[in-house]
Parts: sequence; C-alpha cells; structure tokens
Amino acid sequence: MKSLFLFLAMLATSISQAETPVEVSPAIRKSFETTFKNAREVDWTVSTTFAKAQFALDGQYINAFYDNDGSLIALTRNITASQLPMMLQTSLKTESANYWISDLFEISNEEGTSYYVTLENADNKIVLKSSDNKDWTSYKKIRKV
Repeated sequence: MKSLFLFLAMLATSISQAETPVEVSPAIRKSFETTFKNAREVDWTVSTTFAKAQFALDGQYINAFYDNDGSLIALTRNITASQLPMMLQTSLKTESANYWISDLFEISNEEGTSYYVTLENADNKIVLKSSDNKDWTSYKKIRKV
C-alpha cells in the first residue's frame, strides 16, 4: 500500500505538470462514464500508463485513477476530520495535540480504504496513516528547516 500511495502521489505530480490536453482512451472514458454517470466538472490528465479524472460528484471533489485498460485503480478525496471514522477522530485528537492539520485525505482501492493526515507545527511535519480505522501509524516525519 505504501508503494501505491507514493506512486499515486508521484503520478498526480507528474500529471499535473503536463499542461497539454491529451486524449483519454475510449476504454478509460467508458469505464469512467459507466461508474460516475452524474460526474460534473471532469478534468482529465493522462500519462503514458495511467489516467486521472478530477471531478465533482454529489457535492464533493474526487480523483479517480485508471490504468490504460480502463480499470479503476484507486479513488482519492480530501476530507475533513469530522468525516473520519469515530475511532480515528478520537485518536487524532491525541496525536495532534501540538499540531495543526494541513492535509487529510482518503484513498480507496481494492485493498480497502486508508486515511492519511499531515500534521504540522513550527518545527515538524508528520504524516500519519490508518488502514484499520482505529489507530494511526507514523508514515513519514520531516523536520522543517
């Protein structure tokens, strides 16, 4: 899962830097339109091996990642702390006592749903991950300069 997260993060970065519009394959477009019939504000970005659709659906913004065969790989969305499962909300209050939340998102794929939160203070940035909907584990720590 860690490698998938890193891959998706790098993919999102590399795709977002590609400004030229690229045609989405018919297989990917058909898969997307079948799954997300009511999607609005769809913005496609494509790399050589993956495609990403950013779109609005039912009042929220979602990212869908597809392989070239049109198979959905993962969905991500930014969320608020109140949208976390209750056990994670409670443990996050303990973990973030001296920090603020600068990023919080949910990723869903065939392995299930995981949550990532970035906590910051003046000196540090910490990324926590939860795959069990109960506890947070340290994913990455960065000391600010």
